[in-house]
Amino acid sequence: MIAAAARGVRRSGRRSILPRAFYARETEVVARELLGAILECATGDGRVAGRIVETEAYIGEHDLACHAAAGLTPRTSPLYGEPGTAYVYLIYGMHWCFNAVTRPAGKPSAVLVRAVEPMEGVAMMRCRRPNARRDIDLTNGPGKVCQALGIDGSLNRRPLQRPPLVIRQGDTVDDTAVSVTPRIGITRSADWPLRWILAESPYVSKRPPTPRRSALLVVGDG
Repeated sequence: MIAAAARGVRRSGRRSILPRAFYARETEVVARELLGAILECATGDGRVAGRIVETEAYIGEHDLACHAAAGLTPRTSPLYGEPGTAYVYLIYGMHWCFNAVTRPAGKPSAVLVRAVEPMEGVAMMRCRRPNARRDIDLTNGPGKVCQALGIDGSLNRRPLQRPPLVIRQGDTVDDTAVSVTPRIGITRSADWPLRWILAESPYVSKRPPTPRRSALLVVGDG
């Protein structure tokens, strides 16, 4: 499965990088349309890339699960910045999480990339995640994605329109292939349906028992 995917996306280096305007839209729209896109990170060890298969939207100060609920602070300031910027933060003192900032500056929101399908640099991913028993476990969670791709706090606030960290255009994903569920791993605003997954992907971090098929739901600011 990994080999077939790698053959299909070795061309990712020739695919267009998503422009800033792509992110300057409602966060829910961006989260849905990032499915199938290629997250790519280049380090001194080489280039690693994966197809995005799971995202979550965090949509502003009224969203109690969003870091912006705390208001503008040194930590959350990237969320208030330009769309198409990386927001990379540490959880539990050990795991990095990667987000793409969305909407115009001053409207704090972002899309968390929860899982990707390994496409390029798989051997490097294995070296970076030696405890992963199966390739399917290399990138099926937000902390795993960052560890496997070499994403850390040094990439926080970086624009996503130029290396080392970019998101490239992927193949279009039909709505019939997408499911929408509540976000996971949170306790506040936990019932909001703001998680998008490729329903049949084995690389999704957690598969819901009865997922809803795709519907573009925009939760307003109130």
